[in-house]
Amino acid sequence: MRLSLPPLRPTLLAATLTLSALPSSAQTNWVATWGTAPVAQANAHHAFTMPTTLRQIVHVSLGGSTLRVVLTNELGTSSLVIDEAAAALPAAAGAIQPGSSVPLTFNGHPAITIPPGAIAVSDPVSLSLAPLSDLAISISVAGQEIPTLTQHDLSLETNYVASGDQVSATTLTNAATTGAWDFLKGVEVEAPSPAATVVAFGDSITDGWHSTSGSHNTWPDLLAARLHANPATRNLAVVNEGIGGNRVLHDGWGPNALSRFDNEVLAPSGVKYVIILESINDIGHAADPVKPYDIVSANDLITGISQLAARAHAHGIKVFGATLTPYIGAGYASPAGDAIRNAVNQWIRTTNQLDGVVDFDKATRDPSNPSVFAPAVDSGDHLHPGDAGFHIMADAIDLSLFTK
Repeated sequence: MRLSLPPLRPTLLAATLTLSALPSSAQTNWVATWGTAPVAQANAHHAFTMPTTLRQIVHVSLGGSTLRVVLTNELGTSSLVIDEAAAALPAAAGAIQPGSSVPLTFNGHPAITIPPGAIAVSDPVSLSLAPLSDLAISISVAGQEIPTLTQHDLSLETNYVASGDQVSATTLTNAATTGAWDFLKGVEVEAPSPAATVVAFGDSITDGWHSTSGSHNTWPDLLAARLHANPATRNLAVVNEGIGGNRVLHDGWGPNALSRFDNEVLAPSGVKYVIILESINDIGHAADPVKPYDIVSANDLITGISQLAARAHAHGIKVFGATLTPYIGAGYASPAGDAIRNAVNQWIRTTNQLDGVVDFDKATRDPSNPSVFAPAVDSGDHLHPGDAGFHIMADAIDLSLFTK
């Protein structure tokens, strides 16, 4: 069984959850149904000097009747004290459906202190969660100084912040809104084998920049809907582990892909497949016509992706390489960069180090000018698809990849 714990410093191990305290789940098939990739964010977002409730909305892929929630302080620099937490079915404007809230506990306790660099997995709870539905996760953060947040800044959801402990409140009082997820890592459901998870691993194109907020129109969301509609694949979940601005070989907005791969791909429960769509930011910065920096070659990027594939294969995970979409016209685009992009794409299409190919480049390019997006795909910045473009990307994925 793959435990949902990322690699931890030895001195932290005793301070994290002891999963052996949950004997009933020892043989359970847990599957990650939702997840996100955090970054370290200097705390200008919330003060947290007084007890604060965060009610955050997530859109799951696979449903279930038993779930657990993963909280995170993996990029924090100080301990995170959680006084109370709950999962519920959401209603409008930050409310939850009456009677649906289920308290979360940690080894039977309602509160937990999560050390820097660690995560916390809740005890299993019973809650009927439909496929492709929303879940509200409420956590009360104790009044404390938190200099660095473990946060995902582009949730594409409306989340809520309120003073005091309002975890059990059906309607929050004097709540403000935010577009970020704080201290959330994942949601896992108990599902009969062979249920499993597909990880979408990438940058802003995977994260969903320029997708309409609340529409669930990112290509991973749309892939989840396609998988659910297909009887042969409806037992597969999709987890979006994209970070806007992410790179394979250098830190930027978030840790580089090589350093975060264990936490985002190898650690979540039930991962069977990963789709890797990374490198365009490495190329854009290295071949920027105005100010190139962090210079990399096509061979450097190919080596990086091959490292990811080898690490996934060591854990029995199949790896699908996604070709890099057109980017000429974007602010950091150049002919030299496009040559690197085409070289990386040629390797993805022909290598035997990957288990399959998702040809996003072919699906999204303009047939008359393959270095640019087709008009129907382009959001307007020539780098990110719009909603229609994300549909085209999702529709280009051959679902038979997930039945082999």
